[in-house]
Amino acid sequence: MTVSTNLLHNLVVVLVGTQGNLNLGSVARSLGNFGVRELRLAAPEADPASDEARRMAVSARPLLEQARRFDELRQAVADCHLVIGTSRRTGKYRVDPLEPSDAAELLFPQLAHGRVALVFGREDHGLSASEVELCQRVLEIPTDDAVPSMNLAQAVSICLYECYKLAQKNAAGFGGDRRELATGDELEAMFQHMRRTLLDIEFLDPQNPDHILRALRSILGRAALDPREVRILQGLLSRVDWVEGERQRSQGG
Repeated sequence: MTVSTNLLHNLVVVLVGTQGNLNLGSVARSLGNFGVRELRLAAPEADPASDEARRMAVSARPLLEQARRFDELRQAVADCHLVIGTSRRTGKYRVDPLEPSDAAELLFPQLAHGRVALVFGREDHGLSASEVELCQRVLEIPTDDAVPSMNLAQAVSICLYECYKLAQKNAAGFGGDRRELATGDELEAMFQHMRRTLLDIEFLDPQNPDHILRALRSILGRAALDPREVRILQGLLSRVDWVEGERQRSQGG
């Protein structure tokens, strides 16, 4: 196994609200097939210890047993440098979706720096808008309009196959020259700061602040910010906070 293939151990598959035990076991088997070693479950309804899940996992049962559980997606991706969510729906906040091969090209260099997450939503209605906000990019698997929604385990297999294929093609050390991206925790701290600041200066509508903030999340998600860039933006926001505080004091506010 090459260094490139070993990098797949930094790839994390996160399932949100998974409902079916059979699907859960099949996903674990896909991880085993393609050399991915970490499965995370956010608010799962399915039980990884169920007979159905274990039967479908076959030799990948240890991945089920070791799967980490989280109350919500935010916790599950907090330590990840890049988060790519999967969605079959389009909309103003799900712009410029990646195909699986493009997502593999984007995420693979980041595996040299730390964890990267591929996030898959619920079988019946996928990821919510607030969950998509936590993803820097969105991935969409092209399907026929007659039956557009894919089975969860099949979708996972397609995405992991593209990552594994890329790993096999590249020599040891691939991606080491790419810059490290900010973690989910760092990005979320910045966005929460941005929310407070933009509300204070009345840039955001207090009745619906997330309307514009979601667009900003999408723009900055595509920019692939590194930790230094996040600190620069945090510094800018802090300066805006200071100026606004001085303005309010001068007006006796």
